[in-house]
Amino acid sequence: MARFSKIQVLSAMIGTGMVPVYYNKDVETAKKVVKACYDGGVRAFEFTNRGDFAHEVFAELVKFAEKDCPKMILGAGSIVDAGTASLYIQLGASFIVGPLFNPDIAKVCNRRLIPYTPGCGSLSEIGFAQEMGCDLCKIFPAGSVGGPAFVKNIKAPMPWTMIMATGAVEPTEENLSAWFKAGVTCVGMGSKLFPKELVAAGDWAAVSNLCRIALQTIQKYRS
Repeated sequence: MARFSKIQVLSAMIGTGMVPVYYNKDVETAKKVVKACYDGGVRAFEFTNRGDFAHEVFAELVKFAEKDCPKMILGAGSIVDAGTASLYIQLGASFIVGPLFNPDIAKVCNRRLIPYTPGCGSLSEIGFAQEMGCDLCKIFPAGSVGGPAFVKNIKAPMPWTMIMATGAVEPTEENLSAWFKAGVTCVGMGSKLFPKELVAAGDWAAVSNLCRIALQTIQKYRS
């Protein structure tokens, strides 16, 4: 069961402007990454379904976060079918993210009042997702579908649209300022936020600092 309501989830994503995206098959490493992000100010974290038994790792993360990161909202990403969405919701996912839009997932999430952020690559896909109750839509891969210019062009005829850009997002002032000036609601950020060398070295303070700097930059440039 989700620990956070739909309103709390969306408020955290909108308020911070960033959702880290991460997967690791090692539970202890995943815990340390979540804690490092939490210490850096992150309040919504997407663990991706990208490996065998990923759901088991996620289940342990939910238990860990409830105790050690009580304000961290955990969600599941890379979800492409309703069955997998149901599994992660039962394990405690407070939101579901996908690389594509699947109406069947929307039905499952709506029934449980869980935010569903589907991946969309066109204005029509975003429109269909909104019709199915998706408040926040992900453009993915953001760099390939048109980048910040695509966001700006979406917002012109559909200014109510809330967008999460994922893919081609980096924790730099130049990159983040472009996305937020274009009008994104938040960004999903993966490998650039967790450099392999920092994770391998266990330099969690450095990961926290990257999160902190990225969040400060976002607050500086968001409209």
